[in-house]
Amino acid sequence: MKPYIVRRSLLDGLTVAVFLSVALTLIYNPTDAQMHDLGMISFIFLCGMVLGAIISFVLNAKGIKTFGENIFEPDYEKAKGEAKPFFRTFWGWHFFVTVFVLFIVGIYKTKFSMYELLNEDGFAGAKRLFAGLASPNWDVLPTAVLNIIETIFMAFMATILAIPFAFVLSFMAAKNVMKGPGAFSVYLFIRTVLNVTRSIEALVWAIIFSVWVGIGPFAGMLALMIHSIASLTKQYSEMVESVSDGPIEGVQSCGASKLQTIWFAIVPQVVLPYISFTVYRWDINVRMATIIGLVGGGGIGTMLIKYQGQAMWPEVGTIIVVIAAVVWLMDQASAYIREALK
Repeated sequence: MKPYIVRRSLLDGLTVAVFLSVALTLIYNPTDAQMHDLGMISFIFLCGMVLGAIISFVLNAKGIKTFGENIFEPDYEKAKGEAKPFFRTFWGWHFFVTVFVLFIVGIYKTKFSMYELLNEDGFAGAKRLFAGLASPNWDVLPTAVLNIIETIFMAFMATILAIPFAFVLSFMAAKNVMKGPGAFSVYLFIRTVLNVTRSIEALVWAIIFSVWVGIGPFAGMLALMIHSIASLTKQYSEMVESVSDGPIEGVQSCGASKLQTIWFAIVPQVVLPYISFTVYRWDINVRMATIIGLVGGGGIGTMLIKYQGQAMWPEVGTIIVVIAAVVWLMDQASAYIREALK
């Protein structure tokens, strides 16, 4: 079976499983105990996936293109079909209904309420809070500046220490470099580890390292570094996978080894995008560093949570002004640097 057919069937099966789950919930209105029955939910969802995959196969065999088929169908197959507006196609309505159902479920699960948003008592409280934020207490400005400097260096150290790890791992996480059974196994292992690492937010890593090394900027820096390694490796490896094959074939025709091929054929093609990604990551880390301080990661985030916990809103207003100013300056600087590297 062609790989794109498997992907198509999985996507179409997933949408049908969602439809089936929502429909059964509306029809039977299950109790909380039933909603928490993981075995039953898994069985229903699996049945929906199988049913959806079968329906997908039948429809596409009859020439009725599903959403999954439109997404994963190879370009040479798409070129054979007649171009139609999406609202006149089955896949277009398939996509629309899927998004609509997910939107309705999202409203229900997030308990979205315009009444709560526009409630007079809550709105009055928000006005008082914003009034405090709009009247900063500049007495805490020197301390805030010192803490934001600490935050900037947390981001700087996390980025610098992440670069060598991400650089080496990026080639091991690139499919076009890791060819062969053994190399592909390494590729899958590294990709899995990186996906798991990246799925754990920096806030959670900050909590882990706060327990490990104690509360402070060192814990925050380690949390940012771990998250940066996973994120940069993904970005770097995707750039490696998109390089031109010409230089690689030229170097290999001269008898170059695997390491020589990487250094002389791949690295020159990716070095500028690597630098651009790295600068952007530092920009992200500065913003993330202000947040992880909320869980003991040090920097200005720790100062922010201290005053916020005491409802000292003028002081919080000063800290927000400092954070906003630094983030804006960093964003402008990184934008100019990335533009210069194009």
